[in-house]
Amino acid sequence: MATAAHEAEKSRVQAFWEADPCGAAHGEAPEGTPEFFAQIERKRNELEPFIGRYADFPMTRGQRVLEIGVGAGSDFVRFARAGADATGVDLTEHAIRLVRQRLDNEGLQAHLQQADAESLPFEDEAFDRVYSWGVLHHTPDTARAVGEAVRVLAPGGRLCVMLYARHSWVAYGLWAKHALLKGHPTRSLADVLAHHMESEGTKGFTVRELRDMFAGLEDLRIEKVSTPYDRAWAGPLARLTGDRFGWFAVTRGRKPDR
Repeated sequence: MATAAHEAEKSRVQAFWEADPCGAAHGEAPEGTPEFFAQIERKRNELEPFIGRYADFPMTRGQRVLEIGVGAGSDFVRFARAGADATGVDLTEHAIRLVRQRLDNEGLQAHLQQADAESLPFEDEAFDRVYSWGVLHHTPDTARAVGEAVRVLAPGGRLCVMLYARHSWVAYGLWAKHALLKGHPTRSLADVLAHHMESEGTKGFTVRELRDMFAGLEDLRIEKVSTPYDRAWAGPLARLTGDRFGWFAVTRGRKPDR
């Protein structure tokens, strides 16, 4: 049962993203216009060109796909374009309104609703694929949200979830700025991320923690991915270390057949 503190934190997370849906800051044209969404999409492709490798958009045609946390819709619209039977949820009304407009602009059909990742409003085994990119580390109980993602996945269905990695150049850079240089070298990476990365309580995970959290899946693969955000903090060091200290940790797996 969620505590009052848990719900209060979730409300603050919701307010943060209600004011600034993920990706929307990259749009300079009036919000909701085709130009606005085109600017967002170009920037997302520039910063994270590897998304398609994990989301596998073309292979979702005709499949029941759920995206948890649609943000401004740059990934969600690609599922719809590919011909997926796409459903998207987000904690914020702002994101749902934005993505509805985006679908209308392109004449695409999909299902959208405001919902909490920790308590998804769907029956068990309702989707062939569940996808979430950079979202579930923001909800207070990430493990519960992961459990919900697995619950609504059909046997044999595929899951792809990106979460932040605690041991990454981004996390180390934030620690240097907000702990070491402030005279608090014993402050933990987890505490720094919770207070200085996007919404309150943001988490980063180790590969071992991810293996434990997604242990019920078969063909489990966890890949660290080096990002431009790592290179912004560590420069050439990030290039030398490759994906080892990448900010993104992508977990993929398959729900066991009955």
